[in-house]
Amino acid sequence: MNKIKITGTFLDEISHDIPHQNWGKKEWSQDFTYMKQMGIHRVVLIRCGYKNWLTYPSEVLVKQEKAFTPYLDLVSLFLELCEKNQMEFYFGLYDSGRYWTRGNYTEEIRLNKKVIEEIWELYGHSSAFKGWYLSQECNRNAGAIIELYAELGDYCKMVSGGRQVLISPYIDGVKNISQYTQQTEKTTSISLDQHYKDWEEIFSGIQNAVDLVAFQDGHVAFEELSEFIQVNKQLADQKGLHSWINTESFDRDMPIKFLPIKWDKMRFKLEAAAQAGIQEALTFEFSHFMSPQSAYPQAGHLYQRYLEYKNS
Repeated sequence: MNKIKITGTFLDEISHDIPHQNWGKKEWSQDFTYMKQMGIHRVVLIRCGYKNWLTYPSEVLVKQEKAFTPYLDLVSLFLELCEKNQMEFYFGLYDSGRYWTRGNYTEEIRLNKKVIEEIWELYGHSSAFKGWYLSQECNRNAGAIIELYAELGDYCKMVSGGRQVLISPYIDGVKNISQYTQQTEKTTSISLDQHYKDWEEIFSGIQNAVDLVAFQDGHVAFEELSEFIQVNKQLADQKGLHSWINTESFDRDMPIKFLPIKWDKMRFKLEAAAQAGIQEALTFEFSHFMSPQSAYPQAGHLYQRYLEYKNS
């Protein structure tokens, strides 16, 4: 049996739907040690800021968006821990939570170009800084998402001397439900044909601006997952994008949003990705849902089950 390894994780430090764990330098240092012991060598900051809350002291966002200066520069801390543990760092852009969601993609792009310049000036010297993450996640070819990905991806590359650009889209399946309801499924799901059409168009428009794609694996029914992963891999291969999988370590099947996933479900998803020819997985996300020091005790048990699987 081919096994897919979890080699990376997102870092969700601007949480708007997951409880904050209130960690400082000591706890983050310990978590990176746990990550490394599990085989993780890549971390992706899912977003550097969301609305008013930031991970780093941004003059651009404090001035233009009236954002709040954080008491701890987490980007600096994460880069320091990546260097210490020989890990790669991917920087997630700013999500305004309003411009692009209201159709004003031009302003989202304009603002993020300033963030890209600021970030590269502040942190581009770090040997761990390997790439960028476009944090505006989507599931369909809607609005100006192609233009946003293409323009921001190109700008990231231009500013940073060609560093890689990652996206992590999702599928408009039956579990694409708001986190603000106890409902776990909807009655409709995108067809495989329509999903193929949308993503063929998106990939065609971004193939020179984006290098890596890690589709989220939690929004479709388990019995549909293999087909969608295979289509995603096929399309990415055709357009020259490299495929990872974003295997969600939280459960979408429960009215409590969100708790660590049952190991059998996570293993099922990993094996579906492996069968499609994907060799590496990111997870969303280690610190809340897999770490032995998570606020959820069952996260540490998921960590142990994965280690048993990996080492068997």
